[in-house]
Amino acid sequence: MLVCIPDVLSKPEVAEFRCLMDAADWEDGRSTAGAQSALVKRNEQLPPDGELARALGRRIISALTGNPKFVSAAVPLQIFPPLFNRYTAAGNHHFGIHVDNAVRGDPLTGLRIRTDLSVTLFLAEPEEYEGGELVVEDTYGSHEVKLPAGDCVLYPSTSLHMVTPVTRGARVASFFWLQSMVRDAHARSMIYDLDGAIQALVERLGRDDPETVKLTGIYHNLIRYWAEV
Repeated sequence: MLVCIPDVLSKPEVAEFRCLMDAADWEDGRSTAGAQSALVKRNEQLPPDGELARALGRRIISALTGNPKFVSAAVPLQIFPPLFNRYTAAGNHHFGIHVDNAVRGDPLTGLRIRTDLSVTLFLAEPEEYEGGELVVEDTYGSHEVKLPAGDCVLYPSTSLHMVTPVTRGARVASFFWLQSMVRDAHARSMIYDLDGAIQALVERLGRDDPETVKLTGIYHNLIRYWAEV
């Protein structure tokens, strides 16, 4: 399941992020790559243990955990501290096809999570750069993702994916992973679709309508059944 979530950050928030990030020192992005990923990864990133990355990451997590669509799609249990990367044409930057590590650990906090979902939050407008598409492979084929600044995409961490070479400008984004309360991807997709149906009923019939109440009960019982806490 690939889910795009608009307006996680407002345009003024994106502008503030970029102002702070553009003034920062960047390092080789391979510092946080696994052994296999490091062979195909060419980009820059903010030092993951730096105060700027941590502060901006906390703001992203706060925005996402208050976003109903994100909560519905992810049912998050643990969110890895967001990282920040930059792909430039001058650096011939790209990230070849790979699968994310199954487990991620944060040396600062000791947090260790199973990576169920990967998240990319775009911090550059599509017209600022050429190339740099996130390409995700799933059962239904290949999907290219290039969203407006402030929007994010969630996709299974088990997916083969890549970032195509940037040929003009700079692609700036935050990326991270999360462990869901619902480990099973098919169950998580079903729960997300059911929540969408409930929200449509709420708009049409109201939250107190018997059919809405019935489906809401089924929704919560499914989460109780599938949740790992």
